[in-house]
Amino acid sequence: MFGKTIRFILEENKVIFNFENGQGWIEIINPWIINVFSPLKYDNHYSRAIEGVSAEKCNFEVNETDKFIEIKTEQVSVRVSDNFYVDFYDKNGEPICLDYKGDREPFVRRGNVSIAEAEGHRVETNADSHKIEVVKKMFGDENFYGFGDKTGHLNKRNYSYEMWNTDDPSPHVESYKSLYKSIPFFVTLNKGKAFGIFFDNTFKTYFDMGKENSDYYYFGAEDGNLDYYFIAGPDFKDVIGRYTYLTGKTPMPQLWTLGYHQCRWSYAPEGRLKEVAKAFRDNDIPCDALYLDIDYMDGFRVFTWDKERFPNPKETLTKLREEGFKVVTIIDPGVKKDKGYSIYEEGLKNNYFATDKDGVPYVNAVWPGDSLYPDFSEARVREWWSDNQKIMMEDGVAGIWNDMNEPASFNGPLPDDVQFGNDGRPTDHREVHNVYGHLMSKSSYEGIKKHTEKRPFVITRACYAGTQKYSTVWTGDNQSLWEHLRMSVPMLLNLGLSGLSFAGTDVGGFGFDCTGELLSRWIQVGCFSPLFRNHSSIHTRDQEPWAFDKQTLDINKKYIKLRYKLLPYLYDLMWQGERTGLPVMRPLVLHYSQDEQTYNINDEFLFGENILVAPVVEQGKSFKAVYLPEGEWIDFWTGQTHKGKDTILKNAPLDTCPIYIKAGSIIPSYPEQKYIGEKVIDELTLNIYPGKSEYIHYEDDGESFDYKKGKYNLYKFTMENNKNITIGLNFLNEGYSKKYKNFRFIINNVKARQICFNGESINFNISNGSTEFVLKAEEGKLNII
Repeated sequence: MFGKTIRFILEENKVIFNFENGQGWIEIINPWIINVFSPLKYDNHYSRAIEGVSAEKCNFEVNETDKFIEIKTEQVSVRVSDNFYVDFYDKNGEPICLDYKGDREPFVRRGNVSIAEAEGHRVETNADSHKIEVVKKMFGDENFYGFGDKTGHLNKRNYSYEMWNTDDPSPHVESYKSLYKSIPFFVTLNKGKAFGIFFDNTFKTYFDMGKENSDYYYFGAEDGNLDYYFIAGPDFKDVIGRYTYLTGKTPMPQLWTLGYHQCRWSYAPEGRLKEVAKAFRDNDIPCDALYLDIDYMDGFRVFTWDKERFPNPKETLTKLREEGFKVVTIIDPGVKKDKGYSIYEEGLKNNYFATDKDGVPYVNAVWPGDSLYPDFSEARVREWWSDNQKIMMEDGVAGIWNDMNEPASFNGPLPDDVQFGNDGRPTDHREVHNVYGHLMSKSSYEGIKKHTEKRPFVITRACYAGTQKYSTVWTGDNQSLWEHLRMSVPMLLNLGLSGLSFAGTDVGGFGFDCTGELLSRWIQVGCFSPLFRNHSSIHTRDQEPWAFDKQTLDINKKYIKLRYKLLPYLYDLMWQGERTGLPVMRPLVLHYSQDEQTYNINDEFLFGENILVAPVVEQGKSFKAVYLPEGEWIDFWTGQTHKGKDTILKNAPLDTCPIYIKAGSIIPSYPEQKYIGEKVIDELTLNIYPGKSEYIHYEDDGESFDYKKGKYNLYKFTMENNKNITIGLNFLNEGYSKKYKNFRFIINNVKARQICFNGESINFNISNGSTEFVLKAEEGKLNII
């Protein structure tokens, strides 16, 4: 396509190549991140994912040979040859990622397709070539991870996908190529070494990870620029950190958002909402958030209330808040075409809606009937939508749930030629579709921040790379099926690897009818999902924890209470994630990438680095084969210690989710509470699993942005375990005035004979083979003999 290299020039961090048939450049973002770009549509970058990131000053050299031009940083070497072939090598000259120099050769498909289609079969066809196409050589041992919420297994080798945000409520299966999110990023792991590729193109994009031919994998797009980032490792964790350096990290949420959420289509009228709230308190089940689906609105008009169902929403929400419940309301993008409706009239007057090619506002049908679509690609429209969040905030709404923002439509998909302003670069729906939900979430986030000055809670169904800066996500309209429970684990793990750490699924399943057993097993996964929300559809059976039988109620209560106990650990993970980009839920391969046994584990995960969770995801099963990686692991329920790099068989009756704690862990926990903020927590419990480790605990006000100004506390705990256990306590930061008064220590599987703190003996108790005692929250050294 590009032809022979004519010449190249240097401009700061760029090496610009002129070819016979076009231009391209290599830009060094930093020694590990290299951008490959050709201005096929726009003259320069036009990213909706990367904001405020510029190339760093760094040392590199450029050398010309007969076959290629080599660009070397301290970490990688890039070799560019004719036709803009780009090959990547490590600093020792070993190949990492090479362009495939041959033609694509898909495997042969035989037979008469029309016969199968006549019976209703969905027939797979080989992909055509694309306007933009990058084909990479397969070395043979590649494993692929990422791509957001795609169905199927954790390892995406031999899968093919399309990035085109899609609302499809039918039961999702492994063969789905598109779902609600487009995250064109993946990590390649080969013989324990990792690198990533982010293809920053919002048009419909395609990825084939060795499915059509095991000699190569490829990615392509229908239009736009050739614009991808090579992200060197070789450590898997560093690739995720560098990808989120580009696209943004998940910010600290409000603490209440990490509690338990209950949702249904729909809790209306308000009497039903109050009834559900009362049942949580009566059944002694912690809960922080209740959701209102579309039926709370006046004829599905966004930013309105149905005054018959909710005659005084502000009063109702105030009373619920006093009882410890936050209310989250759904807001869809479709604005009802309705004369006299203020949102519609204002949008029409100011040309805030997407149009057809003749400039007439485009109309399709969604819940309100005929509806118009705000042009979120324009800053002035985002600002208008942002200001509208004030309507809901003033009524006491605590968070906004953005749905139907693929965008979804009932009278066929939006045509390709629907027009968008695109912040001064007019374009059509083909380019905006995949970022429509992303831009809506950004607008919602900024509006909530402006009108509450608190950390916004936005939840979105559709998104693009970088949405993690503005919103939490869930995996969309799943079903109450065992296969969907099984699939939820790799979906959440790949979302986390794609930068979207604050994610969850509809616990229990949205469509179909859940069973008590299925909900019991799903709640065990939800307990460790950052977004912990039970959600079910209209006309399905009730799915609240008490809706089945006493056993199901007790199991739900057990794991929801466990979640609240683990909140300080989870909050620490969110704090760490804002700094490192690492997710809360992590596949074992992230931390144990040298262990090939971890590469294809779909039904276990790490909750942070210290807790391993191996949920049962099959109907009727009462045991689980659990692979434990290197190290020692302690059974959370029994205290039994197991050696790693081995598979054990764990007895797991319905009320038991296999959980293991890594030796050397320090796990903070809170006392029991009905909702976050019910109690002033001035004593932190520290569960100690002896070994050598370091742990930093984070504390702030749980809701404001004051932590950005240094108003937070950091407590550092260091542990040595030789003949005796030594624990050091240090305060790294003391910017938040409300500090713990005491630390309660539980030294698991240890019967102490003597304990000293700063040289003074202290009292302790022995219970169930463990040692427990309380200290004042002071700096010092703890010796346990």
